[in-house]
Amino acid sequence: MSFTRRRMLGLAALQTAAALGIGTVSTRPAKAAERSYVPAVVVGSGYGSAVTALRLGEAGVSTLMLEMGRSWNTAADDGTIFSSMLTPDHRSMWFRNRTEAPLASFLWLDLANRDIKPFAGVLDKVHFDEMSVYTGRGVGGGSLVNGGMAVTPRRDYFEQILPQVDAEQMYARYFPRANRMLGTNSVDRSWFEQCESYRYARLSRQQAGAAGFRTAFVPNVYDFDYMRREEAGEVPKSALASEVIYGNNHGKRSLDKSYIPAALGTGNVTLQTLTQVRSVRREPGGNYVLTIERIDELGESRGTSEIACKHLFLGAGSVGSTELLLRARETGALPELSDAIGEQWGNNGNVMLGRANHPWNATGMVQSGMPSLGIDNWDDPVNPVFAEIAPVPAGVETFASLYLAITRNPERGRFVYDAASDSAKLRWTESQTQPSIDAAKAVFDRINRANGTAYRHDLFGDDRAFESRFTYHPLGGCVLGHATDDYGRVRGGTNLYVTDGSLIPGSTGVNPFVTITALAERNVERVLAEDF
Repeated sequence: MSFTRRRMLGLAALQTAAALGIGTVSTRPAKAAERSYVPAVVVGSGYGSAVTALRLGEAGVSTLMLEMGRSWNTAADDGTIFSSMLTPDHRSMWFRNRTEAPLASFLWLDLANRDIKPFAGVLDKVHFDEMSVYTGRGVGGGSLVNGGMAVTPRRDYFEQILPQVDAEQMYARYFPRANRMLGTNSVDRSWFEQCESYRYARLSRQQAGAAGFRTAFVPNVYDFDYMRREEAGEVPKSALASEVIYGNNHGKRSLDKSYIPAALGTGNVTLQTLTQVRSVRREPGGNYVLTIERIDELGESRGTSEIACKHLFLGAGSVGSTELLLRARETGALPELSDAIGEQWGNNGNVMLGRANHPWNATGMVQSGMPSLGIDNWDDPVNPVFAEIAPVPAGVETFASLYLAITRNPERGRFVYDAASDSAKLRWTESQTQPSIDAAKAVFDRINRANGTAYRHDLFGDDRAFESRFTYHPLGGCVLGHATDDYGRVRGGTNLYVTDGSLIPGSTGVNPFVTITALAERNVERVLAEDF
């Protein structure tokens, strides 16, 4: 069966389940059981999980995918699936009383956030002592809430961070496959140069050029042709309607439009939503047993049960997968797991900053929420920086330029298990982000000097110009070749795998999801060939 045919069957199954309010999605008839068994379980539905589920399904392996969030494919009473950044409601955040947008203030006023009712919303912010992690909740994981920038890393840097991986094979085979499956596309350059949607990006390009920096166009999984039609008024607006961090109603090729429906369409993959894995243990016969809790959209428990499997793939993200394995090791459920679990965590060198432009340098009232351009200073041996030129989609002229800088920060944190809270705690100090701030400051000091501009100090809830207390790109904790073998098999376990950003030691130099996807394609191909 073709990929397109499988994808259409899977999309139909997702729509039917959502319309009926069913949390389990499959193209096979359901079977009831007290304690269920399935040959393979995939935890999570983000990039690595989606790849793994599809390839297992294609290979004929009966697979259960568990997602702690809900399926986002039915409209609410207002006719939309997701709420916008400007008018967030209960759909925006994962069981919060108030939204937590990355821009915490404007002119020191908290204008972006709203009080909301607790609900199984699409965006979560996981708080640790001195670092917070943004993550997506729902079928598609982080693909639902990111800016869609689909960047293949520089080959020389990829070879540095994962030297045990055959780069020739990755760049000839797996990166192209990942980009094709994700639906990566590039903005039409002639449209970019004259459209209103990217006036803010053209201004930042001009100002970076004045300081001697070059910029680079970046592919995206948002459909740029759809965006062109948005600006022309031909289709409903999404990227041009301030829809980014709380999901996109149109135009975005998130995983629930690509890999996941194709996986369901194989007929071998079942998706179970609003299900959180609480613990993992291994029975004497070799099967893994997962204790799961099902909840409803208001957070009420619908009971716990157990699922047994032979092959277990963890794709719950850097925080989630690491926590499950740490808990299993430290509680004695899986005591033979490697001491390397929890190590080499990093925030991909993330730093956010804003600049104040002159009154004659307008950024535009309509700004695309999907970035397409970055300032590329990665070759600088002292201050390597790749800075996304990010939007401020406020619907009014702000004269503000915003950036998410990705830097080469050697600092690493580690997760430890806290028995009192039965959770993983991140050991990371705010001082560890200073190398990232220094690198970003070196670049943007030059840009400010060349253009007679200044930093904004009113965007992050206090007077700081650089915000480094959160990350969109958590990486590490179960690093390839350390906590696992060279293909994601967890050391100290059998038929136990990690398939997400946990495998990458803290940094990719660019937005990491294409790397995570390509690495998952590589790893599952080897696992299927050797372990099944």
